[in-house]
Amino acid sequence: QSEIVGPSLGKEAIQSGIYSFGIALIIVLLWMIFYYGSSGIFADVALVLNILLIFGILAGLGAVLTLPGIAGIVLTIGISVDANVLIFERIREELKKGKGQLKAVADGFDNALSSILDANITTGLTALILFVFGTGPIKGFATTLLIGIATSLFTAIFITRLLIDSRSVKGKLVSFATSATKSLFQNMTITFLEKRKTAYLVSGVLIVASLVSLTINGLNQGVDFVGGRSYTVRFDKIVNPTEVESVLVGAFGSVEAKTFGDDNQLKITTKYKVDEEGTAIDLEIYEKLYAGLQAYLPAGISYNGFVNGSDSKTVGIMSSIKVGPTIADDIKKNSYLAVFGSLIVVFLYILLRFRKWQFSLGAVAAVFHDVLIVLGIFSLTYSIMPFSMEINQAFIAAILTVIGYSLNDTVVVFDRIREFTNDHTKWELNTTVNAALNSTLSRTLNTSLTTLLVLLAIFIFGGESIRGFMFALIVGVIVGTYSSVFIATPVMFDTQNKKAIEE
Repeated sequence: QSEIVGPSLGKEAIQSGIYSFGIALIIVLLWMIFYYGSSGIFADVALVLNILLIFGILAGLGAVLTLPGIAGIVLTIGISVDANVLIFERIREELKKGKGQLKAVADGFDNALSSILDANITTGLTALILFVFGTGPIKGFATTLLIGIATSLFTAIFITRLLIDSRSVKGKLVSFATSATKSLFQNMTITFLEKRKTAYLVSGVLIVASLVSLTINGLNQGVDFVGGRSYTVRFDKIVNPTEVESVLVGAFGSVEAKTFGDDNQLKITTKYKVDEEGTAIDLEIYEKLYAGLQAYLPAGISYNGFVNGSDSKTVGIMSSIKVGPTIADDIKKNSYLAVFGSLIVVFLYILLRFRKWQFSLGAVAAVFHDVLIVLGIFSLTYSIMPFSMEINQAFIAAILTVIGYSLNDTVVVFDRIREFTNDHTKWELNTTVNAALNSTLSRTLNTSLTTLLVLLAIFIFGGESIRGFMFALIVGVIVGTYSSVFIATPVMFDTQNKKAIEE
């Protein structure tokens, strides 16, 4: 059997997606200039080059760009911005010590290199395991992420350095802050660890609520997971698949429409009563399709003409079939193995780099925390949200992105804690940890904000079909930022600090 199926995203959705990505990128570029001044311009050049390199390499490899691939690119943009932010924040610290620009730039890059490499290697190891053992959407996500990590490192470490040095050696001043941002997050003395019990309580409530909802409500699994019925419907004019989907959602709750062959023909798939068999169910779906598609059918076509195909065989249901889940059990099994395998590798890498199992435990605890809460929010809200929150192949990519972002954020914080521990050997552990968290606060908020700006722009302007996917990423980034400060670090502290354990 041979079939020609159109893209999941219609032309309008793709167009709006491109526009929204462009809007998000412009906002991020302007933000970097607003926050860092002339050095922000150099970071923008590096970021644009990074995106061009990613798409160039994907095109050269003949890779297929899918929603999981887009997730990998979004995470890559966050990583790329993060690397530049880390560098600029370290340069600002060196300038505050009274060093000259050339010396401050050199030391800033050197000091930031450890954090950048640790964060990218951790995320890279995760992507590599997913690429080797994953299938389908997981492999697509891992491919773009691996390419993105390599290009991000190149553009941040070499291109940004080249641009800044070329100006510095000529004696020209490079600004690393503007008048509006010069004093932001300077000399912060927030006692993060004193708030950890409150954070544990909040997270505990959210996790329990998530587990209860997952047990009672479950998740709104899409056709990818449970299968469904598929109908090829031909119209007398060109129809918009996204528009048809939104019209039929009210009748079926879950529906997917794709161009099938010509632009006036759709393949409509629904998981409505997928577990029930019999003629009565088939007739019920036919009636719902006929009623829902009235606005797109020619005047005067009867129900029988629609169901059996019109006399001229030009309008109506051309064929129907019950389809099995496209994500087979072996793919699901490989997905779980790939994710857990990557977490084990990350645990071992962090153990090797930080020489304490408590750091590894904190990072992995934060990842489980983030994933459970994202799943819980989807389980709690899928019936009340005005957009589709189905669990499908794209959602798998969203969860993997959350894992990657959470690990990246946590490792940067841990790297600064390790540095402060080595530099201030006489400090109490809680003083060291609080000081490290305060010193990375500007970087944490900057990276999270720029990543969220990209996601929010695509969520608002990117079209209905990817709104649930973007919502998962937005929730994941917010929860991941929170967990790196209030879950990963306190878990590391409490399992390492004897006084805390005794109390």
